[in-house]
Amino acid sequence: MPLSKNGVRSNFPLASGQRRPSRKFDLTPFLICDLPGNTSPNSRAFNSSDPMTYSGRPVVKSTNHYAPEPRMMPDLIQYTISPSSPEAHIFSVTLMVRQPDENGQVLTLPAWIPGSYMIRDFARHLVSIRAHCEGEPISLSKLDKQTWRADPVHGVLAISYEVYALDLSVRGAHLDTSHGFFNGTSVFLQVVGQEETPAVVLMEKPRGEAYRPWRLATSMPVRSIDQQGFGSYVAGSYRCLIDYPVEMGNFRELEFQVQGIPHRMVISGRCSLDEQRLVIDLQKICSYHASFFGQLPVNQYLFLTMVVGDGYGGLEHMDSTSLICKREDLPLKGAQQVSKGYRGFLGLCSHEYFHLWNVKRIQPELLKHADLSREVHTELLWAFEGITSYYDDLALLRSGCIEPSGYLDLMAQTVTRVMRGSGRLKQSVAESSFDAWTRFYKQDENSPNAIVSYYTKGALVAFGLDMLLRDVTDDTSSLDRLMLALWERHGKPGIGVPEDGLEQLASELAGRDLSAYFDQAVHSTSDLPLQDWFASLGIGYRLRPATTQEDLGGFCEQPGEIVARRDIGVRYTQRGDMLELTQVLDAGAAQQAGLAPGDKMIAIDGLQVNSSNLDSLLARSGKGADISVHVFRRDELMTFQLSPKVAPSDTCELWLLADNECSDRQLLRRRDWLAVA
Repeated sequence: MPLSKNGVRSNFPLASGQRRPSRKFDLTPFLICDLPGNTSPNSRAFNSSDPMTYSGRPVVKSTNHYAPEPRMMPDLIQYTISPSSPEAHIFSVTLMVRQPDENGQVLTLPAWIPGSYMIRDFARHLVSIRAHCEGEPISLSKLDKQTWRADPVHGVLAISYEVYALDLSVRGAHLDTSHGFFNGTSVFLQVVGQEETPAVVLMEKPRGEAYRPWRLATSMPVRSIDQQGFGSYVAGSYRCLIDYPVEMGNFRELEFQVQGIPHRMVISGRCSLDEQRLVIDLQKICSYHASFFGQLPVNQYLFLTMVVGDGYGGLEHMDSTSLICKREDLPLKGAQQVSKGYRGFLGLCSHEYFHLWNVKRIQPELLKHADLSREVHTELLWAFEGITSYYDDLALLRSGCIEPSGYLDLMAQTVTRVMRGSGRLKQSVAESSFDAWTRFYKQDENSPNAIVSYYTKGALVAFGLDMLLRDVTDDTSSLDRLMLALWERHGKPGIGVPEDGLEQLASELAGRDLSAYFDQAVHSTSDLPLQDWFASLGIGYRLRPATTQEDLGGFCEQPGEIVARRDIGVRYTQRGDMLELTQVLDAGAAQQAGLAPGDKMIAIDGLQVNSSNLDSLLARSGKGADISVHVFRRDELMTFQLSPKVAPSDTCELWLLADNECSDRQLLRRRDWLAVA
């Protein structure tokens, strides 16, 4: 398994026994990001000799891996992006429009990025913008918060602007003296009316000796680059352009192959890790997903990973993903076990990779050509994120990265996260999907009481649909079959999924109407019959009180005795010598007494309280006895009388029933469900 060392490595690993020329790059030349189905050279659908078009748009191609330098087309759009001031976090961008609109060219920046359903107003980060034509300044009129119109010109229109970049997330842009990262939605203005025009992007290195070692990584098709990855790239359309995240800096690079397709992981940030183990595990996971769907719909794949002290998240793209993780989540050399942090990171990689199919190609009809200037609502995010969340951990098991006990541990914790919020009784997953823009992505201190996650409950709904399809078809069908049907019917041909499309297809596979299930699981707020679903697999299930705030339940060999814990219904964080209440939960003692989020608890019954002794202080109070709680609210000292309650049974435990406790059908279903490759 080849691993990156010092210096620039090609996108494409060599076969065993081959040598790599010192200055040759095997980079994909295809200027298309949304071709339905498999575009791998190993696919029958691929024909290197025939012209290829999609949606009437020509695809620029080459028969060799390295794209030759094309001549500048007179109507080509060209961007030049430079990290001109890492110290001030500024990207400088120049946009050249060779055939601007004769009535005045309109330019705009997206308000949101696909995959993250919140209006982010990326244009607010533009520090300055100006226009020129043949050296003469051109007036720009601002039409709205993110749109400009240039005065009519005869000649090439040049737009120069600066972008402030200090958003260390997978959704925006970040630049400092250690690295640079950006999504196209943050830096590339859209030339309105020329969205289907191919664009050339010239990527420049920051100036100065300190930046000499910097390299650049992206899956954007290459036009002409140097050894460190800087130079010109191409994109077949504006939608393609904004789907290629870019990382630059002094990163490390890992390589592996899946079905003959090159995969890379670029890791930025200081860290120590077992590179070989990470590569082996990633290859297992990606190979499982590719085998599951039967084909890889890409010519390459890139993981861009930013390592930080505390962070977690990912964002999917057509042939890449952007990730952020904690240093401690990466595997250390010599470690024998899969730590919880590493398990979580592998789950994140698995989740984003599954999106290659589910979201990026199997898409809700309403999001397929979504307007990036405004909110676009769908009730299907529970399926596209929830089903993906179901399979991300299941793939860890089926690929052999974790044991069945580890997978059941994760399943139990998912159940716990859902049961911990009373919002599940007030909002359905369909409503959660529709309101993602204003509620899920804008959570506050009351969110556990008001909303449900379409990720976590969506994963449980997917689990239930899996069990239902197995039940009604005598185990001849399953959610696996449904996903493959979605791929064949919607993903490959590039046809969006209607709002009722998944339900209709599931009913078709089942051979009966499944609307009752979707009415209950997707469109109502009633609790799911989880115990019945697990019982059908020969898996024991129970809900018990949490032992600590951090207790999320998990797998157990056998359920033990339940010890009742005293609880006041709060979530908190330690702030110096005080406990700051972050959430006050419905029907808890704290809410009934009038405590509020933001209150800083300092004492219980006259004794100083902190995160380590809260439970013991509550336990000292007798059953039915009140306690006196002292808090600071803002700068005022207040005292409240509370009656602690027995902690609610909201923490899930799962265990495997012995073979002699299960029917043959339960055992067969469990073995099929937990099948390890």
